[in-house]
Amino acid sequence: MRIGITYEDGKIFQHFGRTEQFKVYDVEDGKIVSSKVIGNDGYSHGALGQLLMRENIQVFICGGIGGGARNMIESRGIKLLPGVEGDADEAVKAYLAGNLKYDPDTSCHEHGDHQCTCH
Repeated sequence: MRIGITYEDGKIFQHFGRTEQFKVYDVEDGKIVSSKVIGNDGYSHGALGQLLMRENIQVFICGGIGGGARNMIESRGIKLLPGVEGDADEAVKAYLAGNLKYDPDTSCHEHGDHQCTCH
């Protein structure tokens, strides 16, 4: 399984459409076997779905995310877990242990000056 997460300085970046990096985890038998940090390839918002598909992401963890990006990710069959904060590695470990705290209703509504009320 491959898990992707919005990433900045070890933490979960809180605005999907503006993330400059993702951390990608390879998981086998419920354990992280490798991980890597990748750039956003210059994409933003909805176009980031291309990157997630290219990386074969099956589960995606993030902070805030807008409705269009949410629909794009879910329409590609990727399990979306929004509304997560804190350490990226710890979030993935919590997911694998079955106790990740996330908010399925988290969304971003403002994008101009990043005045989101989602985090």
